[in-house]
Amino acid sequence: MSESSQSEPVGVILAVDPGRFAEVIEAVRRAGLTVTGEQPILGTLSGTIAENRIPALEEVAGVAAVDRDRTIHLPPPDSPIQ
Repeated sequence: MSESSQSEPVGVILAVDPGRFAEVIEAVRRAGLTVTGEQPILGTLSGTIAENRIPALEEVAGVAAVDRDRTIHLPPPDSPIQ
């Protein structure tokens, strides 16, 4: 993988400490995350960040997990294989 492809933005979903949600949001923004969704009751947030900055998110106090956002395509209901 080339250096340029490592810094392209990728979607991520973070599990965070709900009791520190506002504090964590500010810290991950400083780490480079562009926040696209906030779910404080669930303790999750989503956003985009350069791929090479993902380790910085994992180091933020209050972040329990960082997962890449993925799209899953399901076959139509009438397809022969389910």
